[in-house]
Amino acid sequence: MINTKQVAVLGGGSFGTVLANIAASNGHEVRLWVRDADQALRINSEGANATYHPELILSDNISASEDLESVVSNAEYILVATPSLIFEQIIARLAPYIHSSVSIISCTKGIQPDPFRTMTEIISHHLGHIIGNQIGALSGPNLAKEIAEQKIAGTVIASSNSELTSNIKLILSSSTFKVFSSSDIQGVELAGALKNIYAICCGIAHAKNVGENALGFIITRSMAEMSRFAVAKGANPITFLGLSGMGDLMATCTSKLSRNFQLGELIARDISLLEAKELVGQVAEGARTLEVVYQEAQTSQVSMPIVKSLYNILYKGVKSEQLLEDLLDHPHEVDVEFTQ
Repeated sequence: MINTKQVAVLGGGSFGTVLANIAASNGHEVRLWVRDADQALRINSEGANATYHPELILSDNISASEDLESVVSNAEYILVATPSLIFEQIIARLAPYIHSSVSIISCTKGIQPDPFRTMTEIISHHLGHIIGNQIGALSGPNLAKEIAEQKIAGTVIASSNSELTSNIKLILSSSTFKVFSSSDIQGVELAGALKNIYAICCGIAHAKNVGENALGFIITRSMAEMSRFAVAKGANPITFLGLSGMGDLMATCTSKLSRNFQLGELIARDISLLEAKELVGQVAEGARTLEVVYQEAQTSQVSMPIVKSLYNILYKGVKSEQLLEDLLDHPHEVDVEFTQ
């Protein structure tokens, strides 16, 4: 018999909706927080989130609400799947409503500037005095549309709390969605955020019809850059060989379902960043993450030539063709770092 958990999912977008549905389909009581009362009403009356997944019939165990207090007050697990831009604002609002035994898991792939912080560091800063180490991060090659269609996918739950990782595996695992564990929270989070930058690059390259060899070149050099930056921030480079690293990088850099890949394709057509964001429609985190990582790499003196090249294209008016020239013109580097 299932040990039913009270689960709150914050964010009624693509990923939040599919996570809520997996947990609810596993028999757990799920409350889904959305920012709009009309959206909550439609979800509850129609049994679907027509804005993001009109084809997905939601479990009866899901109830949606715009009232944050009612959604989280009795929750045992809170999954936060909001855009990074509002993540800290939402986390700060939780303090009066949660109890000491709740676990909070970031499902948002982003980084906050001023100062540089991951999403779990934001959770710890605002709520660590209440929940201690009951904090985790969920990340992997998780294109929400494919998960909604019950295509096979895997993800990683990272936490220093073994009970949390065990329970998240039970709550979210299904016949088509496999959950693995990691203790490297920093590595898993940074991998999930950084790969969005390189997905934009691959979208540009794909639109330029550079060929498969060049895309393989870009992806592997992206992996070198990602891991170099993450190690400077205390992560384990081996983490980047897993689902949250290479797995997510491959999926996001090669799929037209990726919003960041779509953004890159539009940039390659000399469409402005603002217009490209509007055409993509949903939030593409890579452009925002790029600004944060570029500044931090400069401060930390970490070599990130691809990040620098893309930054110049998106924010300094450099033509998108320069990306490929910069890849070839950069001084020779070792192929694989951290092997000695």
